Amino acid sequence: MRRALRLRGERRQLMTVEAEVLGELRRLRVRVPQLTGALAASTDGLVLADELSGGGTDIEPEGIAALTAAALGVSLRLADSTGRGGFRELLIRGEHGYVATYAAGGSAVLTVLAEPRINVGRLHLEARRSGARIGELVDAALERPENA
Repeated sequence: MRRALRLRGERRQLMTVEAEVLGELRRLRVRVPQLTGALAASTDGLVLADELSGGGTDIEPEGIAALTAAALGVSLRLADSTGRGGFRELLIRGEHGYVATYAAGGSAVLTVLAEPRINVGRLHLEARRSGARIGELVDAALERPENA
C-alpha cells in the first residue's frame, strides 16, 4: 500500500513538468528536422510528454513508453553483465529509420524516431543535450516536496 501511494505521488510530481518537457521535445525536433517523433517517459514506462503525432503515423505514446521501459531493462542488464557501466543510450537502425533511447537523468528516458537519412552524429549530439535537460527537469520535480 505504501509503495502504491509513493508511486502515485511520484506520478503527480512528474506531471508538473509536462509542459517544460514538451517544450524541450519541440525544440529538439526544430534543431533536428529529420526526427519524426520524440517521447519522454519515466523509466517505468509512464509517458511524461510526447511529440509523436503527425507524419501519417498511428503511434501510441503509451505503447512506445512501455516498449522503451522493456528495452531499458534489457539494456541495463546487458551493460551491467558486460561491465560497461550504467545505461547511456540505445540505437536501433531499421529499414525505415532509427529509434534511439537516451538516459535522461536518473528517472527518465528520451526516445526519438528518425528518418533513415539522418546524420547519426548530429542525432546523438542534440538528443544527448535534450536528454540531459529533461533529466534535470524530471529529477528536480521528484526532489521537490509533494505539497510545494
